[in-house]
Amino acid sequence: MKIEILILLCVLLTGCLSNKHELNVPGESEIFGLATQVTLNYDTTKIILEDFFRDVSRIDSISHMSSVICHQSSVLSIDKKQVTVIASMKPETPLISELKIWIKGCAYSILLKKSGKLKIQMSFDAKGKKYKQVQLAGDFNNWNPKNTEMKNDNGIWNTGLLLNPGRYSYQIVADGKWMLDPSNKDSVDNNMGGFNSLLKAMPTGRQVGNSGSGSTLKLSTDKFKNNYIILSCNKSPDTLFVFWQNYMLPVSFLKKQGREIQIQVPENAKKIDRSFIRVWAYDKNGVSNDLLIPLTKGKVVSNSSELTRADLETQIIYFMLVDRFKNGNTKNDEPINDADVSPKANYMGGDLAGITQKIKEGYFSSLGVNTIWMTPIHQNPLKAYNESPPPHRKFSGYHGYWPTAITKIDYRFGTAEEFKTLVAEAHKNNMNVILDYVANHLHEESPLFKQHPGWATSMVLQDGRKNIRLWDECRLTTWFDTYLPTLDLARPDVYGPISDSAVYWVKTYNFDGFRHDATKHVPEIFWRVLTLKLKNQILNPQNKHFYQIGETYGSRELISSYVNSGELDGQFDFNLFFDARNIFAKDNESFEKLKNSLSESLAFYGYHHKMGNITGNHDQARFISLAGGGLKFNEDDKEAGWQRDVGIGNTVGYKKLSMLTAFVMTIPGIPVIYYGDEFGMPGANDPDNRRMMKFDNFSKEEKETKNIAEKLIKLRKNNLSLMYGDFLVLAVNDKYFAYSRSYFDDLSIIIFNKDSEPKTITLTLPKKFINSKFEAHFNSGLTISKDKIEVKLKGYGFEVLISD
Repeated sequence: MKIEILILLCVLLTGCLSNKHELNVPGESEIFGLATQVTLNYDTTKIILEDFFRDVSRIDSISHMSSVICHQSSVLSIDKKQVTVIASMKPETPLISELKIWIKGCAYSILLKKSGKLKIQMSFDAKGKKYKQVQLAGDFNNWNPKNTEMKNDNGIWNTGLLLNPGRYSYQIVADGKWMLDPSNKDSVDNNMGGFNSLLKAMPTGRQVGNSGSGSTLKLSTDKFKNNYIILSCNKSPDTLFVFWQNYMLPVSFLKKQGREIQIQVPENAKKIDRSFIRVWAYDKNGVSNDLLIPLTKGKVVSNSSELTRADLETQIIYFMLVDRFKNGNTKNDEPINDADVSPKANYMGGDLAGITQKIKEGYFSSLGVNTIWMTPIHQNPLKAYNESPPPHRKFSGYHGYWPTAITKIDYRFGTAEEFKTLVAEAHKNNMNVILDYVANHLHEESPLFKQHPGWATSMVLQDGRKNIRLWDECRLTTWFDTYLPTLDLARPDVYGPISDSAVYWVKTYNFDGFRHDATKHVPEIFWRVLTLKLKNQILNPQNKHFYQIGETYGSRELISSYVNSGELDGQFDFNLFFDARNIFAKDNESFEKLKNSLSESLAFYGYHHKMGNITGNHDQARFISLAGGGLKFNEDDKEAGWQRDVGIGNTVGYKKLSMLTAFVMTIPGIPVIYYGDEFGMPGANDPDNRRMMKFDNFSKEEKETKNIAEKLIKLRKNNLSLMYGDFLVLAVNDKYFAYSRSYFDDLSIIIFNKDSEPKTITLTLPKKFINSKFEAHFNSGLTISKDKIEVKLKGYGFEVLISD
């Protein structure tokens, strides 16, 4: 294949222009879905075009809007299967720019975003103590001290870091001893009864937690009139990028009058049921928020009734353990007959038939969710196993994460026909189904593993230690336990059949997405191979929308590295969850910290990301028990569940849980409700957080909490501003937090009060909110003047205001 490099000094404005109102683009795009933006590394970035394009052999040439990034000698390396662009970042690289990929005379556009990383110098004064080795461990290196060695200079240990703007917890590790940084007075709760030092990485003059770029530039959607989308901006941007689908619109489609921007929707959009306008801008201070505007046949989506389950940005996910949700067929009940296995760690009878029953009964529809996510259903072992950490308790594989047969359904959960029926019933009720998939490991009883024992990584390290649960030190090779061999998924002979099995599940059962277990422990080549197979064999031929979300505990940088067009659609935002959990549960934690955390997530993932915002999950203690005091933050949350009946404690926990649910339902991203959180199921950590679901005999507080959850979910589902709206912080201090979402005329304001006492909060309205009428949905006192709004909130209360 011949590749020609074009170095352009200006944007080609007419390359894909057919007439004044229509783009000369093919009926079928060469890119499936919307191409994700590429954030450039500090030095060089490899852009794998196979991540984006259906067939890279069709690429004619590649160009860039300036010669800053693309260099004749280094931009491409070519092999038989993929084209790779090497982009080199320099100080003069634009904050955002466009990479054009030309196929048969048409240019496809990929947005490039300049790295915002800062050089940070770290020092540690040993104060005369003689150390042989000093290291750093923190959020910035996934808490692996081996990743950051410090150098000794006459007792002063130094190292340099490259960090995105934000806040980072860390500790000094001196000859293996972990300690706070004695030269740093700032510290933060580590959520385990102790503290970490706190590093604030920010450009000079910036406040921590702003959008990550330093820009105060804010874009907002205003009107759709006469085939024009009208945007407003709080100040005039230096540069504007507008994409329809994956094509950058020529300047002839744009009109700029002061702070107003008019975008003409191309005639091509009228031929497509769903397409999108995407907008970015920047000025000398940084990059603005991004906009995502859905279109139906060329018109801006103006009512939630126009949305379908294929609109993945609108998902509201309900997560359940199959074994712990509903027993619909007692004939397949078969708990393991072993006296050493506690009932908490054994099968309780939940199955596929039970989930189907609840779909038919309307439980999920009544709650308002439109997507259900289930734990793995492939065959697990028939006996119990002791876990390695003391006290070596015995567990069954009730949870589904110990696969022995990777294409066979565990008979204790049901049959192939029952799963097909479940998916069909969900689709009949306009719901998506996401299945948990385990690629990282097999159980030692797996016939596939017995046939190929060499597929596993080594369980013994060179220093003689067992490679068990070394989550960060040996991230890509560590075993979860002695009977769960980790697969070496960097090898083609291993990732080939394992990815084929995942494709088999989708082809056979036609569900709508994967939740991928242990994402960070799997090499990226596996995710790329799997996603490419899904696109080529299923998604492209069927035009099927499919959602892949991963599980990674680590830094935002590590988490985001898996989210792109070639790998996953999103991951769970655990960093935001941990901050939200602490701040809503603890009276002494400040909303300022939550605002900072949310801002950092938006800077990393964008304002219209598909990351999962959770109320909890099966690996964390129940929020309500922490918030009510039934479980202490500084106790062993797993052991507590074995030693006592962990409850809620103070019933104020219900109010705090409702605040967390309101937060998850009103911020950008995909809300995820863990089963039982809709009414306040208590519990310590695993397995106590996996109690059998209940559907009746609710207390007064549980009924009220469930009613609030249903109301919040339906507000999310029915208001476009909460799904596609821009985001703006209106006010924040230690005790209250207020922000707005706006999507054209659909406006919402969300306010929280974490004080135990009632508060009256007065907000100055953004310009487009002035003179609007609002309805308070949670019975707060509301007074509106021309440009101000006054809200009276109860203690531990919140309000969601929606424009009439």
